[in-house]
Amino acid sequence: MPDSTNPVPVLSRIASDASCLHQALRALPAERDASALAARITDAQDLAGTALRLFHTRSRQTSRPSPADLLLLHRVAQIAKAAQDAAAELTAALARAMENQRRQAAATSRPVVLIGPTPQQFIESAADLLDRIPALCDAREWPESPCQ
Repeated sequence: MPDSTNPVPVLSRIASDASCLHQALRALPAERDASALAARITDAQDLAGTALRLFHTRSRQTSRPSPADLLLLHRVAQIAKAAQDAAAELTAALARAMENQRRQAAATSRPVVLIGPTPQQFIESAADLLDRIPALCDAREWPESPCQ
């Protein structure tokens, strides 16, 4: 069982998972694989859930948090928000891809008007959000870090 007083293993896993998800998004063709996009949404939501569980655990461990504890909680909250925002961007990409597919299928002889931004633009936005997470997980950047 992992040590709940030491957030380093959890943060290392979050950073690794965010990097892997970032790479997967860079290669994802949203218009052609809705199920893969839905799986990446779930991955981003899981990442946010892990960060929120860490936040909850750490915030309950001390009645009077030190400045280092508060900084850690702040970083973990930022990680959770970035992962949740990425999941929202991916959900928008999925909705946009499905709407554009519906419009293409419904078109008869007239030109199809696709709505923007494109699903790929939403995916790129999500990837950019995920790209910030590993730096937030890096304990070496924290003054008086409880992780060192």
